Amino acid sequence: MRHHGTVTTTAADELAPLRTLVAAGGAVVLSGAGLSTESGIPDYRGPTGATRRVGPMTYQTFVGSESARRRYWARSYLGWRQIASARPNDGHRAVAALQHQGALRGIITQNVDGLHQAAGARDVIELHGGLDLVVCLSCGIRVTRAELDERLRAANPDFGAAITRINPDGDVELSDDQLDGFVPVGCAYCASDLLKPDVVFFGENVPRPRVDACYALVEGARSLLVLGSSLTVMSGLRFVRRAAALGISVAIVNQGDTRGDPLADVKVDAPLGAVLTALVSD
Repeated sequence: MRHHGTVTTTAADELAPLRTLVAAGGAVVLSGAGLSTESGIPDYRGPTGATRRVGPMTYQTFVGSESARRRYWARSYLGWRQIASARPNDGHRAVAALQHQGALRGIITQNVDGLHQAAGARDVIELHGGLDLVVCLSCGIRVTRAELDERLRAANPDFGAAITRINPDGDVELSDDQLDGFVPVGCAYCASDLLKPDVVFFGENVPRPRVDACYALVEGARSLLVLGSSLTVMSGLRFVRRAAALGISVAIVNQGDTRGDPLADVKVDAPLGAVLTALVSD
């Protein structure tokens, strides 16, 4: 029996359908940017993402333009300070607690901020990678973002344009004149300037083994819990579609509509921190 009708709940005392799914165990979490908004990181398309003026960097633009890479790293250099200082919120802590209680089969996140792990979650599959690593596209070496940040700080001791807005992918919005004076650094091993955060940019494919691992988690789940994702892009929606096709219950907790709503058995439109905390057993 599937799709007996989407249940939309907004109050904590109306969470019975969601509680039932979680209590059954075997749930897989698929989280998106909306889970991190309560940590001060805005999402792309939800309530905090509506005013974004600059589109995210695409892979094709990044690799094809030296000036685009300089612009990205100037913006990211400033944005990293806020990403690095962000702390897990109640939603992240609740997901970690549910995992520790044995309610979750696994956690897949579309986020690149590392906040699930900072909250104590284990074996998180970062679908789009993580901002804590940097890869050289020329020689393949990976270094920590902290190491790169030290080198960027040394090369840019006076670069401190005012941060006006941080984006989910870890950069900020800067005008062209604010980029003046920023000095990018190359790979410390091969000197190439093709340094890229170890994340999947728009226009870039998620590595197939990572996708396959996510499918395997979902296919063995009793339920799929989508937390804070609009599911606008196929990267996350495909897992909802696979769960629905297999008759696996889908629950979506998100502020606002999502592309997966027609496939959901349960839909909760409310702030994630409070909802998820209410699911954790005493």
